[in-house]
Amino acid sequence: MIVPRTAIVTGATSGLGLETARELARAGSHVILAARNAARATAAMADITGTVPGARLSFEALDLASLASVRDFAARIDASADSLDLLVNNAGVMAIPARMETEDGFEMQLGSNFLGHFALTMRLMPLLLRADAPRVVSLGSLAAKTGRIHFDDLQLTRFYNGWTAYAQTKLACVMFALELARRAKAGGMKLISAAAHPGWAVTNLQSAGPSMGLGRKSLSEIGMRLFEPLMAQSAAAGARPIFLAATGTRIMNGDYTGPNGLAELKGAPTLVRPPLAARNEKDAERLWTVAEHLTSTAL
Repeated sequence: MIVPRTAIVTGATSGLGLETARELARAGSHVILAARNAARATAAMADITGTVPGARLSFEALDLASLASVRDFAARIDASADSLDLLVNNAGVMAIPARMETEDGFEMQLGSNFLGHFALTMRLMPLLLRADAPRVVSLGSLAAKTGRIHFDDLQLTRFYNGWTAYAQTKLACVMFALELARRAKAGGMKLISAAAHPGWAVTNLQSAGPSMGLGRKSLSEIGMRLFEPLMAQSAAAGARPIFLAATGTRIMNGDYTGPNGLAELKGAPTLVRPPLAARNEKDAERLWTVAEHLTSTAL
């Protein structure tokens, strides 16, 4: 296991992010919890120290739905750290029923799940490249297998569906990880870029996203909750593929980790095959160019 000295985990106040931060802290890393809500971050740090006495934790405010927040966050980290060993691009929203936009005018899931993390990675790259063995782990999903990049309507202004939007963003995250790996290798960088998916992990994503703005439980949430006992695993188990991608000694550029069980729904962490669409290098290059333009950031 390679233990990063300093790690940033986005969305670390609950679910997969919380469990990933816990395991990194248990391994001995200083973990920076990047999240929007300071009160929830304080509670998360108390939760982690309750199971990992002496855990080295800190909090930095970050809203991935705001490019200004991403810029300010990266500037604060750059001013306070000499280098950064690990960035885990975990935070996200899922299947919002009605189309919403970020403050920058992006479709909410595209902006939060993909473009915010793209900009964050680009802005933190100088710090990452000053580390001895830097690594970036981007979160995919089983939904990425059904995703398609709608280059003709990336913001889904003509037709919006919450699950279509979510699948697009998760595919984009995996494509980003693989394209970053190719660019790091071609540029002779010491950076490793990998991706991971948790299978079907029980987190608050199942309720927060599908029910957003409804004032009630969505049919999607009700359906998912019915099948969870049979098909899903805990957030702690879902975080294991992320931890493997983040610390595994045999992880290489472009690797993708996930559960080893039936349909990759649950099970022990292992290397898995990225979705076919994520391996389309031409589309990945095109998506990268679009992301650079939309976020005004570059490698």
